[in-house]
Amino acid sequence: MSKAKPSRRNMPLPLEVGELRRECDPSAFTFKTTKELKDIQGLIGQERAMDALRLSARISHRDFNLFVLGPSGTGRHRAVEKLLGEQAEKRPIPCDWAYVNNFDAPHKPHALRLPAGMAEQLKSAMEELVDDMAVEIPALFESEDYQTQRRSIEQEFGERHETAFSDFVDHAKEQSVAVLRTPVGFALAAIKDGEIIKPEVFEKLSQNDQDAITSKIETLQEELSAVLKTFPALEKEHRRRLERLHAELAEQAVAGQIKQVQQKFLGVEPIKEYLEAVRGDMVTNAELFLQVRQGGDQGPFPQAILKFHREPIFQRYAVNVMVSHNGNKGEGAPLEKESLPTLGNLTGRIEHVSDMGALMTNFTLIKPGALHRANGGYLVMDARRLLSEPFAWDALKRCLDNKAISITSMSERLSLVSTTSLEPDPIPLDVRIVLIGDRYLHALLVMFDPDFSALFKVQADFEQDVERTPKTLQLFARLIAASARHDGLRPLTATAVARLLDEAVRMAEDSKRLSLKLGALADILREAEYYAGEAKRDTIDKTDVEQAINQAEYRASRIRDRSQEMITRNTILIKTSGKDVGQINGLSVIDLGTHRFGRPSRITARVRVGAGKVVDIEREVELGGPLHSKGVFILSGYLATHYALDVPMSLQASIVFEQSYGGVDGDSASSAELYALLSALSGVPILQSFAVTGSVNQAGEVQAIGGVNEKIEGFFDICKTRRLTGHQGVLIPKANVDHLMLRPDVVDAARKGKFRIIPVETIDQGLELATGVEAGKRGRNGRFPDGSVNAFVESRMYEFAQLRKNFARSGKNGPNGEES
Repeated sequence: MSKAKPSRRNMPLPLEVGELRRECDPSAFTFKTTKELKDIQGLIGQERAMDALRLSARISHRDFNLFVLGPSGTGRHRAVEKLLGEQAEKRPIPCDWAYVNNFDAPHKPHALRLPAGMAEQLKSAMEELVDDMAVEIPALFESEDYQTQRRSIEQEFGERHETAFSDFVDHAKEQSVAVLRTPVGFALAAIKDGEIIKPEVFEKLSQNDQDAITSKIETLQEELSAVLKTFPALEKEHRRRLERLHAELAEQAVAGQIKQVQQKFLGVEPIKEYLEAVRGDMVTNAELFLQVRQGGDQGPFPQAILKFHREPIFQRYAVNVMVSHNGNKGEGAPLEKESLPTLGNLTGRIEHVSDMGALMTNFTLIKPGALHRANGGYLVMDARRLLSEPFAWDALKRCLDNKAISITSMSERLSLVSTTSLEPDPIPLDVRIVLIGDRYLHALLVMFDPDFSALFKVQADFEQDVERTPKTLQLFARLIAASARHDGLRPLTATAVARLLDEAVRMAEDSKRLSLKLGALADILREAEYYAGEAKRDTIDKTDVEQAINQAEYRASRIRDRSQEMITRNTILIKTSGKDVGQINGLSVIDLGTHRFGRPSRITARVRVGAGKVVDIEREVELGGPLHSKGVFILSGYLATHYALDVPMSLQASIVFEQSYGGVDGDSASSAELYALLSALSGVPILQSFAVTGSVNQAGEVQAIGGVNEKIEGFFDICKTRRLTGHQGVLIPKANVDHLMLRPDVVDAARKGKFRIIPVETIDQGLELATGVEAGKRGRNGRFPDGSVNAFVESRMYEFAQLRKNFARSGKNGPNGEES
């Protein structure tokens, strides 16, 4: 069969060298080194995100919390810290918070809201108060005045006790009855002539005398019982008198000291109420101070300087400071960053101590969390870390919703530990939460957490690249200068800056944009500083930047080199010369997270008569992803709507990535698969010196793909290893031309005519280049030109349809006996 050669007039031409790598011109800069440049304020190209940051930082309404999203390395953390830090300085200093004992219900400690800087003052004042009371109260109870009053009370009640008993004894004696003390109590006995009547004498008395004595003793027995019953009441009255005496003395000591403390905090109502409660408790429990005095040897130090407040018995009067500010003017609101946002680190925790094998706690073991420290200001956290901590996200939402910080331990939530716990007063919350995460995480929260959008109303979306203009290039140069100064690096020459900007363009994968991944650029800059130091240069030059880029590539390229070695040794079959039917070199990108490289893959297609099905072998064995399967289905649509339109599609085709043992996804190989399929149908061989990338739509238009630079370089490296012939090249979508920022060695080969990068817009253009045969355009007569690839394809489609029709008419059975 004769084949029509393509018209050179319509053939796409290889790209000019200037289109393969649009380098930054160092002569466009007016400086020799970055030492001459001023620092830039803020970030480049992030106006949208910075406006969102300012809104969230300044708006007074609640629930305008902020989620910062975008790729890492774009300066998000530094921008957030700088802007929030400036805004925090302008906000008022928040109040202090402290927990104190609830003397009526110790398991429910009270939270005190105090003016800034006053919590620590109150804590010190209470410690001094306890130390003073531990000295003054025992001294007061050892005073002569106290001893005199106590002796008077003891004497009074002793006399009252003895008087009541003496009166009964005298009364009994008048009736000739003696009161005897025995080991078990008191006994009554009759007397005669001053002597106790013995039992044998009593038996000799007349019956009347015996009855009279017995009656008299029984009456006196009842009177004795009545007298003895008055003794407990007398003892109770005695104790009450002593307690009143103790209280009066303790009141004298406590009232004076409490008044002195109150003078330090005049006008602070929470402290006034607390000190009143302390006064009442100290008066009631004055014996606590006596117990410490009697608690044994205090060592060589005089009692006046002993720290009695450290004794566990006096923890009831402690002040647990949760958050305190020094109160200095200009300090502003807090800006906190929590790198480990666990439940305890976020909302605080209640610690326990072991006491006789049991876990005990009290209000002094309440520890603050990040929300306490940031209250009144800003709290910045990493969203992914927060969501990975059990119960932390739920606790944060609950605190924001309730506008209060409630402390709940994880053990309580899980009911793992049954022990003494507390119910401290919730502390009112007024904080702006800033979460930093990626776009995918933000989308998941919006979709699956109904509370998220209500609590985080502002999003700051950081751009990953910015338009490349003369202005942005100058601003970027200043940004690089500022970064070098910030890290204490040598200044950069203009050529070094230009080379770093070229790398920013390559990272953006767009020759008309600059990447804003400042972290990656800063890493290159620091490594270049090292090489400049090794060379003993005062500045960082272009060669240092290039060495840093090349060395980073070399360190990460072990897997790439092994992959290319397998190709050059023909372990993996890739041809870079000759022709084959139904076979083409497709291009893919291997992404290892920190390093990407292109790898060519052999794609083959086989066809035969069938029921119009194109089999994607990758999908059948579950190695193909949904996007790849979509691309294959598009091929079916293209075939069904471009060839043999008046007959059923009657082919059975299979397409596969040869020697592919991992997953395949994406539709960037769909144009290569279509070329292979059309070659198999037409019988026209494909030049193996070409590799192809690009997706295709059902209209036959070649569409842009990602990773175009890595894909071209991957095929170039194989061709270079085998020897560049000048016939090798890569077909790319025309829409990807603006994305080219190829390595200098690839550009140099293209300049010498040893390698070609050719852009195509349609399948027909690529088909003509890949086969060297005219693709053919359907004419007015409805037919493709004779000798064209499309004519051969359509002829084969008609042939398949006729074969299928003849097979159906014959009524023959298949190999298993089925009737077709």
